[in-house]
Amino acid sequence: MKLRPAVLGLILLVVLVLSPNCAEARPAPAGGHPQKKLSSYSFFVFGDDFADNGNLPLTDPVTQMSRQWAYPYGSSYVDADGNPRPNTPSGRFSNYQIQSDFIATILGLEEAPPAHALTAEKTCDPSGMTFAYAGAGVLDSSSTHKVPTLAKQVDTFRKMVKDGTITQQQLSRSVALVAISGNDYYGSSSTIGLSTPNDINAYIGKVTKEIAANVEQLQKLGVTKVIVNNLHPVGCTPSQTRTNNYTACDVFGNLGASVHNSNLKQTMEGNKNVHVADLYTAFSNIVDTVPGKGQELSKQFKRKLSPCCESFDSNGYCGQQGDSSELLYSVCDKSNRFFYWDDMHPTHAGWEAVMKQLEKPLREFVHQD
Repeated sequence: MKLRPAVLGLILLVVLVLSPNCAEARPAPAGGHPQKKLSSYSFFVFGDDFADNGNLPLTDPVTQMSRQWAYPYGSSYVDADGNPRPNTPSGRFSNYQIQSDFIATILGLEEAPPAHALTAEKTCDPSGMTFAYAGAGVLDSSSTHKVPTLAKQVDTFRKMVKDGTITQQQLSRSVALVAISGNDYYGSSSTIGLSTPNDINAYIGKVTKEIAANVEQLQKLGVTKVIVNNLHPVGCTPSQTRTNNYTACDVFGNLGASVHNSNLKQTMEGNKNVHVADLYTAFSNIVDTVPGKGQELSKQFKRKLSPCCESFDSNGYCGQQGDSSELLYSVCDKSNRFFYWDDMHPTHAGWEAVMKQLEKPLREFVHQD
């Protein structure tokens, strides 16, 4: 996803230097996957690559910025009838489904709603719409890829509400996901020069306040329930663990994420129609368990800190090919034994294990009056 955290304390480097492979903007496929299930809910998705299912076009040739539209992404795809269709990239940063797809099924949908970029103008699918762009953050300076910030995504949603494309009926049973996974702490000019705990805390506070402001805007526009991700343990992503041969998480990165999460929790307290999805705990229970206490969900993964799809070059990326079309990466045989798919994003199995932990509180939140 992209998330490279800023960190505090004397022991921290304000911002983890996450390799450029982490966060990016992503292209869109030739076509979306139609919803087959009817649900009483409309689902609106905002954020970054934990939720982007095709909001940027495919490039020719495929690059690091559009690799989610090429093999091996989508290599474990299964169609709506349950039939395997290997090598079916869909703009998702995984071998199959991502977080927003799993939340969609909780709401009674087949998968995450169609990407805005793949939808005809002045239309909105009954299931809702995905506005998320991989590489996006909440501050204007957070992305080097010129993708819409969270505020710009929400503004697109606002315009569609105001012109009636998104109907009041849809809003009356609407759920939104705000999936922000750390781009504001990576590749941002705003983080350059931050060196003291006060500077770092102020910057983190600015990020979390902006998330809260956009959540408030969604509610004012009529969204009835909003799910907001906290930061997962970014120090455990393969981009951070590669330097120690995938043997241990980076404690400074995880500390930075914890500070963000503490601030986010404070900004969201007291709003019964907002639920903070605790990705930090759900990820940690799998990839950073206490020795000897590993829970069952963790035991299913033989590889917790290393990626299924790995570039031969630390500066390369999953799916990269050379000038003669030679493969510059390797792919594991059993993706369900790996928690991470590439340098930043979980496998389908990884997301499934995370969402199993979050499903009960999410269901309770969605169904509460």
